[in-house]
Amino acid sequence: MGSQGKYKKRHPLYKSFVYAFQGIWGVVKSERNLKIHLSVAVVVIGAGWYFSVSRLEWLFLLSAIFGTITLEMINSAIERTVDLITGDIHPLAKQAKDIAAGSVLMYAIFAVMVGLIIFLPKLF
Repeated sequence: MGSQGKYKKRHPLYKSFVYAFQGIWGVVKSERNLKIHLSVAVVVIGAGWYFSVSRLEWLFLLSAIFGTITLEMINSAIERTVDLITGDIHPLAKQAKDIAAGSVLMYAIFAVMVGLIIFLPKLF
């Protein structure tokens, strides 16, 4: 490692938050699936208020919502990184993207199950 990496200048802490919000806003603007997740989250939060869910139910709902959104953002970061590293169609690049997308799908299934467990008894 050269001397530049060893003595890298640190930026103020608030800039870390600025960069993080830029990342969130960038993915919200560019990713269709994240927009879908956010729309569903708004509906779920509205239903939670309407049905006066318990504090424990809120914990599960918020974990499902934020977990799904977080994984979608990680998936987007992995896709961009793979695209940056290789412009070629490579089996390992495809696997990395597919696995990341699969993790979002798994957590989204979990989120739907949480929603059904909480809201179905309130509906019937």
